[in-house]
Amino acid sequence: MPTIKDVARLANVSIATVSYVLNNSGLVSEATRARVLAAVEELGYRPSIIARSLKGKHTHMLGFVLSPFARQPQDPFFNEFLSALADTAASFDYHVAVTTTADLSSERKTYEDMVRDRRVDGFIVADTRPDDERLAYLVTAGFPFVAFGRPANELDFPYVDVDGRAGVKRAVQHLIDLGHRRIGLIELSPALVCRMHRRQGYETALQENGLPLQPELIAVGGLTEKDGYLAMSGLLDLARPPTAVIAGNDLMAVGAMNAIRDRGLAVPDDVAIIGFDDIPLASYVRPTLSTLRQDFYGIGERLVRMLMALLRGEEITEPQKILEPTLIIRESSGGALTKG
Repeated sequence: MPTIKDVARLANVSIATVSYVLNNSGLVSEATRARVLAAVEELGYRPSIIARSLKGKHTHMLGFVLSPFARQPQDPFFNEFLSALADTAASFDYHVAVTTTADLSSERKTYEDMVRDRRVDGFIVADTRPDDERLAYLVTAGFPFVAFGRPANELDFPYVDVDGRAGVKRAVQHLIDLGHRRIGLIELSPALVCRMHRRQGYETALQENGLPLQPELIAVGGLTEKDGYLAMSGLLDLARPPTAVIAGNDLMAVGAMNAIRDRGLAVPDDVAIIGFDDIPLASYVRPTLSTLRQDFYGIGERLVRMLMALLRGEEITEPQKILEPTLIIRESSGGALTKG
């Protein structure tokens, strides 16, 4: 029996493109649509029971599954992001069903169960991973979804992402312009695709300024204040600690600042710090935190609008959108403060 992969191979398109055609999403050109339908006819392919059952049945619910290892509900990211999802969905007379999973081993089954039982019309997926079973399953099933984050492979689906490479490159350049030459990096969890992009920005900035890449200045972090504290403690134990550090997110930056203070040192006089996200806390810690701002509310709003267009069979004008983060200079980096 022919599969959706066979159709994609014969039509020389991605599996996602076949899914868009079968679901009449409007994401593909008429020429591509015709090629896919010709392949369907030639192979005698019939969509799965999931795809057939979706036609004409609407739950008016969008799904968001909390990852068991990525950002946690106490992360300020969720306040803005989930508010944006709920507010924007409500404007379309939809609601957002937030679901949790116990661990990674049961995560895919959560998606499979929700698709099989038709509990939602589509998903918003966040924090994409290098080997992401969620994305692979949803693409293969032909189930509508959008993602906050790019894929690490050839999977094709609508997403919004922030250009971590450009952002971190800009932050490193800011520190170099202030005179820093030993600049550390506290990385995000290796399980996140965005970690790779931010590392690339760090390395590119060093290379363009003729500075060597020093592996001992790169610390494995995670997502929490504790992760930042432990990573910064390790950097401070070096014979020659960094004079400046970029953290993968603001929570780790705050943890790093606490570790610096606990050593009797000062931010930014002894070690300058820059975070990533611009959570509300960044403006209230002392010293105030320099950071790269992501518009979480705007991203959530854009994702829901993209998903609703997908569900309605409308064209998504920018199905894969990369946004530029804004470098916000506050006290922790020791540079000129950003106005406004």
